[in-house]
Amino acid sequence: MFDKNDDMLDKFILKNEIMNLPEKERKIILLRYYRGKTQGEVAAMLDVSQVQISRMESKIIEKLRKINE
Repeated sequence: MFDKNDDMLDKFILKNEIMNLPEKERKIILLRYYRGKTQGEVAAMLDVSQVQISRMESKIIEKLRKINE
């Protein structure tokens, strides 16, 4: 029972932290993980290279991991 509640709490915290990201970072995460877009598709939407999206995504995920520790 606690595992399910802990999971729900983790999801709530993560969602809250995503919504607190700067707009560009939030957009990248939402497009990649909630809308299923590829890095190339996100790059085209934001008019940047796929490599830039890859680097930004890695930094954003690391930031979110540190918040959850």
